[in-house]
Amino acid sequence: MKIIVCVKQVPNVAAIKFDPAKKTIVREGVPLEVSSFDIRALLKAIDVAKETGGEVVALTMGPPQAAQALQQCLALGATRAIHLSDRAFAGADTLATAHALAAAIRREGADLVFCGRYSVDAETAQVGPEAAELLRWPQVTAARKLTLAAGRATIERETDEGTETIDVPLPFLLTATEDLAPERFPTRKDREAARTKTVATWTAADLGGDVSRFGAAGSPTSVREIVSVESKRQCRFVASVDELVAALRDEGLGGTWKRPGPAAPALLASGRATRADRSVLVVVETLGDRVRRVTFELLGKASELAASLGGDVVALAIGRDVARHAAALAAHGADRVLIADAPHLAPFAVEPHADVLARVIAERKPHSVLFGSTAVGRDLAPRVAARLGLGLTSDCIDLAVDGEGRLVQHKPAFGGNIVAPILSRTFPQMATVRPGLLVAARPDETRRAPADAVATDAAPPRAKVVSVARDAGGEAADLDTAEVVVGFGMGIGGPENLGPIRDLARALGAPLATTRDCCDRGWLPRQHQVGLTGRAIAPRLYFAIGIRGAFEHTVGIRKAGLVVAINPDEQAWIWDAADLGVKADWNTIVPALTAALSAR
Repeated sequence: MKIIVCVKQVPNVAAIKFDPAKKTIVREGVPLEVSSFDIRALLKAIDVAKETGGEVVALTMGPPQAAQALQQCLALGATRAIHLSDRAFAGADTLATAHALAAAIRREGADLVFCGRYSVDAETAQVGPEAAELLRWPQVTAARKLTLAAGRATIERETDEGTETIDVPLPFLLTATEDLAPERFPTRKDREAARTKTVATWTAADLGGDVSRFGAAGSPTSVREIVSVESKRQCRFVASVDELVAALRDEGLGGTWKRPGPAAPALLASGRATRADRSVLVVVETLGDRVRRVTFELLGKASELAASLGGDVVALAIGRDVARHAAALAAHGADRVLIADAPHLAPFAVEPHADVLARVIAERKPHSVLFGSTAVGRDLAPRVAARLGLGLTSDCIDLAVDGEGRLVQHKPAFGGNIVAPILSRTFPQMATVRPGLLVAARPDETRRAPADAVATDAAPPRAKVVSVARDAGGEAADLDTAEVVVGFGMGIGGPENLGPIRDLARALGAPLATTRDCCDRGWLPRQHQVGLTGRAIAPRLYFAIGIRGAFEHTVGIRKAGLVVAINPDEQAWIWDAADLGVKADWNTIVPALTAALSAR
């Protein structure tokens, strides 16, 4: 068995600096490393190869210094390595990168391809699914467990709600979470042995075909500029629970928030004159038996965009019994609802959904297509973008239309240290948007929208859902839209001490969030992890209890309104990321705070 592992060398995100005068990222002196998810993919591949007697080939694309990443892979146990190095690869976006990697994989041949869930610098999660589509292979993203037997695999993957167990035949492409393999490091002997292993260097010409698919020439998206995002928080310390409660009430807890959020968008009048080629298509996502809130947020933004474009807002619902959502979609801004309703379209599987969506796009030719940046959106959007050769920007925090009628997609990167407006030269323009960062319009129950059925014929999925396990608390998905979130870290001592934290969360009607270290130890499911390798959230109020405040966590709360930190350590980093602080033992403060809030 041959396993190819695609890796990327990235700068240490915490060390990245920005030159505001030149509007460039300062890379000099910033240490480079293999993206952490890629390392977990590699380590799992090595374990599988040992079990099956196969080999592991590390593959990267990048400038000459990217060879350092391959040396690290070889030291960890990769059999050999391939370095795609050519100026023709420079300036590649995700689709051009996927074209180069897919071409290399076809030339080398493989039974399996492993990638990281995403690279921690750009966080797109696009290259893996795009490469899978170009290879015409099934994909399984966010894998946390893998078992191989008789030419098939059973994979447990993370979703926004819990986990799914997937059955899939070989060959397939897998993207790895941190839980797929335990972390380990090469010894000096391993590093010395790596120098004797083979690293092949391939150019664009070695991959054959049309080299214009690679690099900047083959990239449908481009960065217009780079804008630094500076934290402006200054922590004010309070000495007692009464003072903290008074400060929270002054901020609006229990009433009207003092710090105004963005205004709800206005819905457009039904029946107005529009151009079909200026329509904005929103891909509907459901959660259980309801429409997921991010869909309503996207419809609100689509109304703004459509007003600028002179188009209409179209909602596409794919699944089973989804026609019942048409009225709610119209009330939240849809001018037209497209229904792809069939038993074989539930539960969600990326291949049949991609078949339906690609056909709708080809037939209707909208101006833009919007998805939530969710487990579903991150699976579906890149697969369709690669199939249709379209540009895609993921994880956007806002969208706008410029003077030339192009969709400006505001994309954060490097842990949110910068925001880059992205433009695409292909139509439709495609973007996924983070849940909770846009505002849903106030629903108008008098709005009506025609509902049209669309073709639902699709090939059966090769990656089939065998079983689904929901998060026991059922609250992880609420992190996207919650006004208040209670976060905790290693400072609480252990999971046996979670009782008072949960009591505070219940008193506030808030979901729980935590850090990577706590998830690594199993204190909460991985879906609750906030930070660089977790999720980004934007509540009105965030409690950081026993959290030391490492960059890897605080980048996930940059968009929070008010951050309250409770920590006895006067030197904790969390004070730099907080607005209100209590320097005291959490186990004293939290129960008293819960009692005070409950009483009021």
